[in-house]
Amino acid sequence: MRLALALLLLAVAGAPARAQEAPRPYTISGDAIVSSLTGQPGDAQRGRAIVASRQVGLCLLCHSGPFPEERFQGTLAPSLSGAGSRWSAGQLRLRIVDAGRLNPDTIMPPYYRTEGLERVAKAFAGKPILSAGQIEDVVAFLVTLKE
Repeated sequence: MRLALALLLLAVAGAPARAQEAPRPYTISGDAIVSSLTGQPGDAQRGRAIVASRQVGLCLLCHSGPFPEERFQGTLAPSLSGAGSRWSAGQLRLRIVDAGRLNPDTIMPPYYRTEGLERVAKAFAGKPILSAGQIEDVVAFLVTLKE
């Protein structure tokens, strides 16, 4: 498990595309971020591309899901199949923004939180992995995955 976490962190740290915007403020309510980070709904098609990307989202390093074209999918985290049946958009949003708020021992990186992180390269300090728009696109895609 430690090797998997180390590989995931190396992959995320080495991902070429990182959001350049400073994170927008958000409010956590229970186990969710109810409001969109952008004030607009995301685009499910763009969200699917982010989730399946080996350069941007890196989701399939740990997760599996309904991606028949992707031969190698992860087994370290829950399948994304049926995610829209298990969690609301707000719950999914918090899990992407900062899953550590729900499970301090998670291996999932915080895709939008920038504070309180350790050993972040100077070039990436204060910058989220995904932009607010990208987070909303991923949420829009994941809520379509119903069982």
